[in-house]
Amino acid sequence: MTQVQPGSGPTALRILLGSQLRRLREERGLTREEAGERIRGSESKISRMELGRVGLRERDVADLLTLYGVEDQDARAAVMDLLNRANEPGWWHRFNDLLPGWFQTYVGLEEAASRIRTYEVQFVPGLLQTKEYARAVITAGGAGIAPEEISRRVDLRIERQRVLERPDGPFFWAVIDEAALRRPIGGADVMRAQLEHLMDLMRQPNITIQVMPFSFGGHSAEGGAFSILRFQDRELPDVVYVEQLASALYLDKHEDVDRYSEVMERLCAVSTTPDETVDILRRIIKEI
Repeated sequence: MTQVQPGSGPTALRILLGSQLRRLREERGLTREEAGERIRGSESKISRMELGRVGLRERDVADLLTLYGVEDQDARAAVMDLLNRANEPGWWHRFNDLLPGWFQTYVGLEEAASRIRTYEVQFVPGLLQTKEYARAVITAGGAGIAPEEISRRVDLRIERQRVLERPDGPFFWAVIDEAALRRPIGGADVMRAQLEHLMDLMRQPNITIQVMPFSFGGHSAEGGAFSILRFQDRELPDVVYVEQLASALYLDKHEDVDRYSEVMERLCAVSTTPDETVDILRRIIKEI
């Protein structure tokens, strides 16, 4: 069985477990439908399990291991230990009432990632936001939401940022469209503090910020914002995250990841260098 890297979160472990079950099934030459019949389920259930999209039950996993011919007790114990760890709730579960299911998956992947590269068009990326800027963004997009809920949403965003402070936290590389830096969110004081915060963050060795300037004109990422997450576990594929209004896409096929990775490389090549980023931030601050 695959050795699990320390620090992997439950979402990543669930995906890893699903990939191991898929490999065992394929080695036995069984279809998803045949596996589904064994656990009194459907082909689609097996598909969701193998993709790590749902939690896995101990009984189902044990039955599948038997079906796949895994009789060695140590091997079975290793899989069941992985299952137990994958079913442990992440810190974000206390915000379950605020988080749609499609975004819970992203928070879990973000927690487990070793590298996150993101392109943002409309706002400063959530992991780089100040508390006041985050409150302004959430308030603007949450008409009718009670002040208490807004405060909890802000707390959730700030809690997510702790991943960048961990000794084993991810390397975070952001390309931000100049429009996001000039959009007056929360007023002049909030924006000034946010831009100064970005300059402070750039002093951290695991954070790189580039700006896609207006002066460049059209570019390869006109389709909108996206993120690419990479993980320390070799078994876990890179994942492209594309957020939509009320859902999100999680792309892990090689052709999709390669396409978005090429776009990201082109964005980085034509965006500001770190020194130029500081210059443009200072210029925008003076203009506020």
